[in-house]
Amino acid sequence: MSESTAGPAARTTSAPTNFWSIWNMSFGFLGIQFGWGLQMANMSAIYEYLGAKPDEIPMLWLAAPLTGLIVQPIIGHLSDRTWSPRFGRRRPFFMIGAVLSSLALIAMPNSSALWMAAGLLWILDASINISMEPFRAFVADLLPANERTRGFAMQSLFIGLGAVIASAMPWMLTNWFGVAASAPGTIPATVRLSFYVGAVAFFGAVMYTVFTTKEKPPADLAAFEREKAQSAGVLAGAREIVAAARAMPRTMRQLALVQMCTWLGLFCMWLYFSTAVATDVFGASDTNDPRYQQGVEWAGLCFGAYSAVTFVFSLFLPAIAKARGSRATHALCLLAGAAGLASVSVIRDPNLLLLSMVGVGIAWASTISMPYVRLSTALPPGKTGVYMGLVNFFIVIPEIVASLGFGWVMNTLLGNNRMAAVVAGGVFMAIAALLVLRVQVPTEASA
Repeated sequence: MSESTAGPAARTTSAPTNFWSIWNMSFGFLGIQFGWGLQMANMSAIYEYLGAKPDEIPMLWLAAPLTGLIVQPIIGHLSDRTWSPRFGRRRPFFMIGAVLSSLALIAMPNSSALWMAAGLLWILDASINISMEPFRAFVADLLPANERTRGFAMQSLFIGLGAVIASAMPWMLTNWFGVAASAPGTIPATVRLSFYVGAVAFFGAVMYTVFTTKEKPPADLAAFEREKAQSAGVLAGAREIVAAARAMPRTMRQLALVQMCTWLGLFCMWLYFSTAVATDVFGASDTNDPRYQQGVEWAGLCFGAYSAVTFVFSLFLPAIAKARGSRATHALCLLAGAAGLASVSVIRDPNLLLLSMVGVGIAWASTISMPYVRLSTALPPGKTGVYMGLVNFFIVIPEIVASLGFGWVMNTLLGNNRMAAVVAGGVFMAIAALLVLRVQVPTEASA
């Protein structure tokens, strides 16, 4: 049986996909990124509020990459093998992930101990991954190759918008809505309220996509059912995932180092930017200092700023990639991110940090779209879900290495200097930009 028989039904018209159809199929990412945005902007500070030291932060973040390493390939494989006339292929996973993620978001800011917060992060990350991984395959299922840049760019747009609101929300609650400060050294009320809003946004946005977008059945349903029966069971699924990894397309292999360096740089930023702003820019001595909450909230606003840039830049990214090619575009965007992170080390005026975030936003817009555009055209039909899950290996492996080893780097080499860790993130991103140039692409015509 050819692999294409298990894929989605072929398009019967060459007419471009309606804008609102792409909007609807991508809207769920608004909620997913709301969850990620709250996590990235606040988790390190939550850990420090609960007593963690800077060199302990990487290990406490281990849940994020490790759950992705385990969950995404499994969910990708399962969603490739799922079909229901009523619920479709990917949408059942959207719904399950949305329910679990919303519950975890409600529980997270009520953590009373480090072990509780770390445990809830495992649950939250696993739940978000259940929803997120099928979304990548969802767009590839529903759009032809020449429209996937539009689809992934629309996802980038919603990722940017969701992260803007989520990252800036604690600051907005303090400065726009007058939410009173909490007792020193405790998780602020603004953070708790932000996570509650995030739970509603996550569930609502994902369910909007579930109810507005229908999926196409496999082109040959009988062949699809035979293949599903042949690959049923845990061992058969594991064998298929291993076989897919061995048969990884050349483009995917070449992008591996690019992705690894990129996400190592991003991980350094997410681990330490918020607390670095609080201590190095605002001058807070510890979590009991009122300037600590002010700095963390301003860092969240900075995350919102780079996400706003992502939102706007995503509108122009398809045209730039078409004119310059996906490889050159991605390299330049990563260099912009490297420059943005490196510049943070010399800034002492909080307002200037917003300018640094312009480069980070450009890099982020490209990171969450350009590699997937290139990969979606190189993957075999009917295997999109499992390969999109395997792509996550290039993200989580360096993050696991950082979680296990960066605490030693912080304690031994960087003297627990949070700002130095942020700059190291910029260095990794610059290396990724150079590695992009060695990626061979068969054609730029579809970019």
